[in-house]
Amino acid sequence: MDDRLALAQMLSPAFPVGAYAYSQGLEQAMSDGVVRDAASLQDWVTQVLRHGAGRMDAIFLASARRADDLAALDALALAYAPCAERAVEMRDQGAAFAQVLAAIRGCAQPALTYAVGFGRATRGMRLSTAEILGLWLQALAAQLVSAAVRFVPLGGGEGQAVLARLAPVIAEVAECCAGSDLADLGSAAFGADLAAMRHETLEVRIFRT
Repeated sequence: MDDRLALAQMLSPAFPVGAYAYSQGLEQAMSDGVVRDAASLQDWVTQVLRHGAGRMDAIFLASARRADDLAALDALALAYAPCAERAVEMRDQGAAFAQVLAAIRGCAQPALTYAVGFGRATRGMRLSTAEILGLWLQALAAQLVSAAVRFVPLGGGEGQAVLARLAPVIAEVAECCAGSDLADLGSAAFGADLAAMRHETLEVRIFRT
């Protein structure tokens, strides 16, 4: 129970890693009208989870729970970042996570990219990797849904309905990535990656990515 509560705390919106400030290119897609309602939002987040940042982060997180060389894994995670904004997001959230975790645990924590640092932090938890990935991916999906609720806009209830419908996708990706290794890395969410690149020059922005 203690491990599950600690995991819930680390993935809570109240845990100050600044997740609310990032949209991973979704803001560009909403500005372009590609994501304009609940249905298009659900489709966008599904692709991110199955083929984009969700899947990549899940594999890096799972790998970090068992890796011997975290520095090399961290460098690889940054090398796979599809654009400058995404790399900044991975580093900044990871640094914020390490700072808060150090305050909780009373000892210094290495500033790794967010998924790698999170995986390292969960090594001692008596929880399955699939369960940890499921809650990690749900937090990512909730972050993107929250961005759409503010921007599209969608009603809060409509946003939560989207998140609920994403549950089978989240469970599927979590189970798949729990048994994956670095040989399984690969992204095919081209629309999301291109939107993230274009977001770098979007003139009026709410989100950092």
